[in-house]
Amino acid sequence: MTASSKAQDSAVGSPAPKQKSRATLDTLRTGCIAMVEKDGQARRAEILSIKETKSGRQFYCNFDNFNKRLDEWVPALRIYFDQDVEWPSPEKTKEGKKVLAASKSQPSKATKAPPKKGQKRTAATREASEAVSEGGSQKWVDTADGRKDAKATPDTYGDEKMTMTLDLDHTPDSEADEMDIDDVQHDIALTKTEGREDFSREEELSRLRTGGSMTQNQAEISRIRNISKVQFGKFDLHPWYFSPYPEDFAHEDLMYICEFCIGYFGDIKSFSRHRSKCTLLHPPGNEIYRDDYISFFEIDGKRQRTWCRNLCLLSKMFLDHKTLYYDVDPFLFYVMTTRDEKGCHLVGYFSKEKESADGYNVACILTLPQYQRKGYGRVLIQFSYELSKIEGKLGSPEKPLSDLGLLSYRQYWTENIMEILVESNERDEKCSIESVAAQLAMTQGDVESMLRALEILAYHKGEHKLIVPSGLIERYKVAKEKEKSKPKRIIDPARIQWKPPVFSAASRTWGW
Repeated sequence: MTASSKAQDSAVGSPAPKQKSRATLDTLRTGCIAMVEKDGQARRAEILSIKETKSGRQFYCNFDNFNKRLDEWVPALRIYFDQDVEWPSPEKTKEGKKVLAASKSQPSKATKAPPKKGQKRTAATREASEAVSEGGSQKWVDTADGRKDAKATPDTYGDEKMTMTLDLDHTPDSEADEMDIDDVQHDIALTKTEGREDFSREEELSRLRTGGSMTQNQAEISRIRNISKVQFGKFDLHPWYFSPYPEDFAHEDLMYICEFCIGYFGDIKSFSRHRSKCTLLHPPGNEIYRDDYISFFEIDGKRQRTWCRNLCLLSKMFLDHKTLYYDVDPFLFYVMTTRDEKGCHLVGYFSKEKESADGYNVACILTLPQYQRKGYGRVLIQFSYELSKIEGKLGSPEKPLSDLGLLSYRQYWTENIMEILVESNERDEKCSIESVAAQLAMTQGDVESMLRALEILAYHKGEHKLIVPSGLIERYKVAKEKEKSKPKRIIDPARIQWKPPVFSAASRTWGW
C-alpha cells in the first residue's frame, strides 16, 4: 500500500485500528469494508446489507467519498476477495450480544412491567438494528457528487463595480420570515439525527410534517436502498434511495412500473398481463395547461388515492428527505407530461397542500432522472409560482430543500430577480424587495435571502441599497444572448386554464 493510500485510510472512518484479513462469500457480513469494483476501479466500500435474490446473493455497498445516492447493490463478482477486508469493531459486537442476552434472560420481567416508550422492540428488531448500526459506524465523506457544496453565490469581484442604487425605504425587517439557504444542508443533517425510533399514534400525529420523510428512523431504514432496478416505460431507472414498497419486491432483480397508472409488478408476466388491460393514457385528473410540448394535470389526492400513493412511492426512490408520510388526501398533485401517439408520459410533478398554514406553494417537487438537466425542473418551479399569482398569494417551497432542489430554486430565483433589477435600472425606476416579491409571487424572505446570497443587498449610509456587481450583470447578459440561439422552456401564463379550487373542511384533512 502506498503512502497516499495509507493517509486516506487513516482519514476515513473510526480512528480505532481495524482487524484485517481475507474473507469469503460466506464470511463477509454487514459492517465489513471491502474493495469493490465501481466504474472499472477498485474502491473502498462498506457493506451495509446483504440479501438473497433470484440471481444470487447481493451486497449493498456505500462507497467511500461518494454521495449516498450512488450506493448500490452489487453481486459477489464485483467484490475483490483476494484483498484484505476490514472487519467491524469487535467491541460493538460483544456489547450487542450482551444486550441480546440480557433481553432474553428476563422475559418474565418484560411481561410483568408495562414497557416504557422507546422500548417496544423485540429481540429480533434489536438484532437487526444493531447490525445496521455496526454498518453505520464508518464515517464517509458525502462530497464526491460534486454538486452538494455547489453554491449560486458569486465570487468576490475584483473589478470595478457597476452600482444600481434602488429605493428600499419599504424594505421589511431582515429577520422576518427569512430562509437561510446557506444552512439548508445543516438543517437536513439535523433532521436525520433528531428522530426517535418509536412513536405512539398520537405523538406521530402531533409531530407530523406532511412534507417530511416516510420513515421514523432515517439512519436505519432509509440508509438501505431496497429496490435495485426499475423498468418505467422505455427507461431503466436505478433508484437513489429507499422507498417503502412491499418487502417482496426487494428480492426482485427488476421491478416493473406502468408509466400510466404507476402500478408496480415483480415479474414480466404479470406486468404484460396488466399492460394488455390498462386503458389509462394520461394522469387521472383535469388537464389545466397544454402547449406544443407539455401538459399539466391537476389531481386531487382524495379522489385518486391509489394513483397518488403509487406516485409517492415512485418519487421516494429519488427523494431522500421529502415525501408524503401518511396519506395523500390533503394534497393536490400537479403532474407534468409529454405527449406522443401512445399517450402522456410522466416527466415530473409537484404536490401542494390544499391549505398550508405556512404559505407553502410546493410540498414535494421532482423531475424524474431521465428528464433531468433538460430544463423541466425550471418549468415545474415556474408553474408553481404562476398558480400562486392566480391565487393572489406569495408562495415558497417547503423547507428543507434537497441539494438538487436547492440548486434548481437558486438558479430560478437568480435569473428572475436579476431580470427585474436590470430592467428597473434601464428604465431608471426605483425598486424594493416588496415589489420584486409581488412580481414573482415569492415571499419577501426568499427574495431577501437570495439577494444576500448574491451579495447584492448592502447597508450604506443609514439605508439599504442594492449594489449589483458588474460581473454579475455581464453573466446575466451573456446568458440572455445564449437563450436566443437555444431558447429555454418556459410556461405561457395565457394557456393556463385554472381557478383556485375551494374545498370543504373534510377534504382538507385525512379521512380518519
